[in-house]
Amino acid sequence: MNMNRLISLTVLLFWGAQAVAQTAPQPALKDVTLVGKVKSASPGNPVYFETNGQPAIRLDSAKLDRNNAFTLKTRVPEGGGVYLLNIMGGQKVALLLEGGETLNIAADGFTTDVKTGKKGQTVVTGSKNMEFYTKLMTQYDDIKAKNTTWQTQYNEAASKNDQKKMNDVMAQSEKASKVFSDGVKAMLPEMGTSLAALFATNFLSVENDFETLNVLAQRFEKENPNSPQAKGFIGNIARIRGLMLGGLAPEIALADTTGNSVPLSSLRGKYVLIDFWASWCGPCRMENPNVVRMYNKYKEKGFTIYSVSLDQNRENWVRAIRNDNLTWTHVSDLQYWKSAAAQQYGVTGIPKTFLLDKEGKIIAKDLRGPALEQKLEEVLK
Repeated sequence: MNMNRLISLTVLLFWGAQAVAQTAPQPALKDVTLVGKVKSASPGNPVYFETNGQPAIRLDSAKLDRNNAFTLKTRVPEGGGVYLLNIMGGQKVALLLEGGETLNIAADGFTTDVKTGKKGQTVVTGSKNMEFYTKLMTQYDDIKAKNTTWQTQYNEAASKNDQKKMNDVMAQSEKASKVFSDGVKAMLPEMGTSLAALFATNFLSVENDFETLNVLAQRFEKENPNSPQAKGFIGNIARIRGLMLGGLAPEIALADTTGNSVPLSSLRGKYVLIDFWASWCGPCRMENPNVVRMYNKYKEKGFTIYSVSLDQNRENWVRAIRNDNLTWTHVSDLQYWKSAAAQQYGVTGIPKTFLLDKEGKIIAKDLRGPALEQKLEEVLK
């Protein structure tokens, strides 16, 4: 159901902003001036300029004058990033800064008014990045609020087993999600190769919007190839491009259960299912009987499996292989989600599979259950 995708945007936004902010800084520094006024505050209250990470690091500060105004002059690495203005240790304002800006900030000074329940507001002007950021967040907050209502309606309908109502709510959510993502994509050409354009990619998905992301990455490569913030984005899109159907599967060379390195390329000449899994993954273990059946059915026809475990504990990994009767190639670096292979293949959830042809090219992804058998029957007939 698409409603979960809307909810997960909160995590994506945080992750995306943090990733941009923590990109390795360049030696050159550029001036930034923040001029602001806080509505609910007292003279002498502090305003902090911080990194956007966990934990946040305070980089600079200023104090409110007798008019509750402040001027904070600081510097950021060329290319900038996403930073936070922390007002009196309470209200926090995200700032997209590339260096050279003078921003004007009007803030309420509180996160939520304890008497009225009103949420604190901020208005930031002075740069195109912040103009685009405000538009993005206004649209996002709107759809997020609608989704909260839809989620309640969906849960109520589910408790009554009202499938028609559930379908109606899902349709509304999916329609709104498409309108939102289409709106983001419509803004990207005007954003150019700015920091706001990179931030906007948090609202798009590789599954549905890869072509748009690919065009943006190519634009950065052509127009702004030295952007320190764009390098990670360009690299990720290039990696994903290589994992598209028809692309040559990236090499994996991890140790098997005996400690010997087994390259994926050593299985060339066979159809290979790369299977990312783990002993602790319930859905993976539930799928294993089907995978075993497929292996036994097609192994004499040129099919094999290269399983990459995201386990951390070798004993648990080996025991699961033995208990589930998984008699093919198994490798792991026992690094959990930090597995080099998992990161290279963009694995964010398991089970995750890639089916390769005899030349090592990706011909299918995410095959499970009957879909796996159907595809194997097609290519191995």
